[in-house]
Amino acid sequence: MTDALSTQLDAAIQTIEPDFKALRQALAALKRASKLAAEEQMDAIAMQKALFKLQDADALVDREAMHKATDSFAAVTQKALDALAFDFARDLKTSLENRGLTVEGRPPILVVGELVLSIDSAARKAQWFYGKEALTRPLPLSLHAVLKAYDQQYKAIVQREFDASAFMNDLYRAWSQLIAEKPRRPAGGRINIIAVYSKMVLNRQSKRFWNAPSRKNFKDYERPLFVRDMVLAHTTPTITDEKGRTWRLHLGVATKSQASNPQRSVWLPHTGPQGGDYYSDVVFEEA
Repeated sequence: MTDALSTQLDAAIQTIEPDFKALRQALAALKRASKLAAEEQMDAIAMQKALFKLQDADALVDREAMHKATDSFAAVTQKALDALAFDFARDLKTSLENRGLTVEGRPPILVVGELVLSIDSAARKAQWFYGKEALTRPLPLSLHAVLKAYDQQYKAIVQREFDASAFMNDLYRAWSQLIAEKPRRPAGGRINIIAVYSKMVLNRQSKRFWNAPSRKNFKDYERPLFVRDMVLAHTTPTITDEKGRTWRLHLGVATKSQASNPQRSVWLPHTGPQGGDYYSDVVFEEA
C-alpha cells in the first residue's frame, strides 16, 4: 500500500468521523427521548435531562426530522415541567395544611404564614423568602427538602425572640454615631438604612474580633433578621435616651432608583408577606 493511498484514506476518515460521531450522539439522544415519551407517566426531570442531550445533538446534525423531533419533545417536556410544579405545589400545600397551616397563592408563588416560597419550574428549584430577602439557596423540588427548610426558617425568623427595647437602643445608637461622624448634620437627620444596618453589625462585634478580626470570631447579624426586626419595631417606634428625651423612629420611603439598589434600600413587608414598601433612610425625631 502506498503512502499516498494511506494518506487519502486517513483524510477520508477524518472527514467522515465527526459526522459519524454526531449521528451516533443524535441516535442515542433520540432513543432515550423516545423511550421516555413512550412511558405512561411522564417523568419531567428525566425528560428535561434528555432534552438537553437532544438539543446538543440537534445542533450537530443538520436534519429536518431531527429539528422537528427536538422541538416537539421540548414542547412536551415543558408541559411536564409545568405540571410537575403544580403537582409539587399541591402536595406541599396538602402537607402544610395537615399541620394546620394556611397556604395561599398558586405557582410560582406560595405564601405560608409570614414566609414566601418562590417556585422556578424551569430550574426545578424552590426558594424561601421573608419579604424580598432570600432565606435559603434554591432547593430541589423535594417535599422533604422544602419542608425541612421551612421548619428551619420559621424557627429562625418567625419564632425568634425579639427584644424591642434592645433593638431600638441599638438602632438609635448606630444612627446617632453616624450622625456624629458627619462633618455636617444631614438634612432632616436622614441616614441611609443600609449604613445604619452596617453600623449595627459592627457595633455587635466583641473586643476579641477587633483585636484579631477573623470569620471565626465575627458575630453575624443577617440582613433578613434586620428586616424582620425593623418590621417588628413598627409596633414600638420610640426610645428614651440617657437624658430622658423621647425619640420617635421614622423611615424614609425610597425613590425608584434607590429601590432598585439593595445597597441603598430594603423592602419591609410591614403590611403582609407580600405587602410593603422600599425604605432608604432612618430618622429619629424628638417626640
